[in-house]
Amino acid sequence: MPDGTLVRRETGTPQGSVVSPLLANLFLHYAFDRWMRQHHPDVPFERYADDAICHCRSEVHAHELRKALEARFAECKLELHPQKTKVVYCKDANRRAAYPVQQFDFLGYTFRPRRAMNRNGRLFVSFAPAVSAEAAKAMRLRIRRWKLHLRTDLALEDLADWSRSILIGWIQYYGYFHRSTLRCALRSLDAIPVRWARRKYRRLRTHKKRAWAWYRRIQLRQPRLFAHWLSEAAVGR
Repeated sequence: MPDGTLVRRETGTPQGSVVSPLLANLFLHYAFDRWMRQHHPDVPFERYADDAICHCRSEVHAHELRKALEARFAECKLELHPQKTKVVYCKDANRRAAYPVQQFDFLGYTFRPRRAMNRNGRLFVSFAPAVSAEAAKAMRLRIRRWKLHLRTDLALEDLADWSRSILIGWIQYYGYFHRSTLRCALRSLDAIPVRWARRKYRRLRTHKKRAWAWYRRIQLRQPRLFAHWLSEAAVGR
């Protein structure tokens, strides 16, 4: 509370609390997982903490399941999130109908219709995941908070070493599908060595184009220096 007064909690768990996903897993195993397997064994689903996806055969089936879940959650003193709970049409080359909602986010990925290439090199539409806009925004914000361009006391190799483990983690997780989308999200990282060089080297201080040319030469000479450079070889995956 603004005045420092403690308020006793009767329901829910603190937002962002470490125990929240643990309690969600324990409670929803009974309230959702076991109930789904018992009453809707024909519906495949995935659940992580309090986020879940159910795969239905049709729009009618999806709305019927939603009503059943609302009733089930009410029995357990829970309710579906009114904005996040939605019926999504997984449009692709085989499902071509029109529907107002054709994408959803799950575990940092956005699933939506995307262009893909088959084994014969032909383009088609696939309902596939790629890093979400929200996850990309969070990565860019974290990169800005590093303020590596101010660390002129370090060598360029030190900057690369400092960021390597975090970048590799992002690339291994978000780059598994449609790595080109992740590459766009990490593009803001390219400006950091350039800004760093313009602060560190007097000859580049007032020459932005020259600084970018310096950056490209480093990239060609040492393509493994920064972790996100390695992902460029797999763009379009």
